[in-house]
Amino acid sequence: MVRGGTYAVFVLPIVFSVIFGSFVMWDILQDSGRELNLMQVGSIGEKLDNEQLEIIGLEKQYTISEPIRIQVLIDDLSFSCGDLYITIYTFNENAVAQSGYFHQCFDKGSSLLPLEETFSEVVDIPGEYKIVVDLLDQNQRNSITISEKFTVK
Repeated sequence: MVRGGTYAVFVLPIVFSVIFGSFVMWDILQDSGRELNLMQVGSIGEKLDNEQLEIIGLEKQYTISEPIRIQVLIDDLSFSCGDLYITIYTFNENAVAQSGYFHQCFDKGSSLLPLEETFSEVVDIPGEYKIVVDLLDQNQRNSITISEKFTVK
């Protein structure tokens, strides 16, 4: 037989956590500019042809000790500021390297990202890889993505 103390120790904290979490979520969603987005568009394995982004400097083939150096050319003026993420995935979609460049703000004259830097990573295992570039706007609501494949021998 279960005692009343067991309910107080195990069940009541769960009930209170759900109620408190629901109230916090409701309160956050009441703020203007907040929304709950459960539908994610696209996936890591999906190649998105995007005319707004272009990967500059990516070769089709690298040697093991050769660094992969790229920059990203953006052609969409609605993305004047945002966060840039560059990730290298294996053929099995395991992340090998990732770099994030935050608060990338640029003017109309300069649209090469990352600003004053170059993405540079060395992949030391031969194989086929995919590089994925994600650019999120400053409000973290809109993003554009491009990916390309390359080989390391």
